[in-house]
Amino acid sequence: MAAAARHSTLDFTLGATADCNAVLKALQPVFQEQGMTETVHNWEDHGYLATYIQKNGSFANLRIYPHGLVLVDLQSYNDQTKGREETDRLLDKVEERMKELFHGNIKRVKRLPAILRGGAIDRYWPTADGRLVEYDIDEVVYDEDSPFQNIKILHSKQFGNILILSGDVNLAESDLAYTQAIMGSGKENYAGKEVLILGGGDGGILYEIVKLKPKMVTMVEIDQMVIDGCKKHMRKTCGDVLDNLKGECYQVLIEDCIPVPKRYAKEGRMFDYVINDLTAVPISTSPEEDSTWEFLRLILDLSMKVLKQDGKYFTQGNCINLTDALTLYEEQLSRLYCPVEFSKEIVCVPSYMELWVFYTIWKK
Repeated sequence: MAAAARHSTLDFTLGATADCNAVLKALQPVFQEQGMTETVHNWEDHGYLATYIQKNGSFANLRIYPHGLVLVDLQSYNDQTKGREETDRLLDKVEERMKELFHGNIKRVKRLPAILRGGAIDRYWPTADGRLVEYDIDEVVYDEDSPFQNIKILHSKQFGNILILSGDVNLAESDLAYTQAIMGSGKENYAGKEVLILGGGDGGILYEIVKLKPKMVTMVEIDQMVIDGCKKHMRKTCGDVLDNLKGECYQVLIEDCIPVPKRYAKEGRMFDYVINDLTAVPISTSPEEDSTWEFLRLILDLSMKVLKQDGKYFTQGNCINLTDALTLYEEQLSRLYCPVEFSKEIVCVPSYMELWVFYTIWKK
């Protein structure tokens, strides 16, 4: 693996207030033994900040708060094995010295795994509700910019290949649970039915529905490059269904998803199922400021116009923790041109590392 900046942390929560000067004096030799140059800042009521710099550019910050919090941040830039060993030795010495100084009066010692910054492989992707997750990514399989978005396919040791679109984790080869949930979790009979899929460029939904002998599935995906990347690198998800844009019971249209249902509505063409796999419910709870809400409402209205009276509309919501955004989405359902009812299901999607909400919507 190429060199990267390695950011390590070590935190001490003390059982009492800290004598900032005593802590500084105790830890100074640890850093000075490494040949590090020291700069100290102190504030009368806010403790000390000591910065230690090595000739190779590595540095450490020691922050001592009077109320009993001592934080060590260390950043180095070198090869992974050498950097980890040097950092671990230094942090071991700091921890040993702190335990000698406080004799068991430390409530908590916390050393987090190092964050690698600027490396060839990006392992860090946020959850929908803003928590940082480190994935076990070991290879960049595909990384291209289409006219619409950045497309990455990264390999995870446990999840297989993961499709990431413009920074959002979309689907991994491990995520059959997502595909099953957005198809109705095995409760629907697709045999002989007309199905419209909006989005779904990874091919997962199309692959699973085709197995169920539908009359015809029409999938509308705007980005040919997503299809190209997935049919080569996500075959555990899509099988061979994306090798051809037409099959016995399906067709894939490389088009914008707005004009197609508009055209079908004018033609009077109706579907038993509409599956919206375009985008999650926006995190923003300001519909008047976020155009994604307007897009979602438009898709909902168009979908209802081509959905049979006894048909069903399936879509993803978002992370279960985003209660405000999900509530707002449910409010939007009451504003469609026709009255609808809905149910929702909560599913664990492996690569998301969070519980995900899926909606089933039907006409009253």
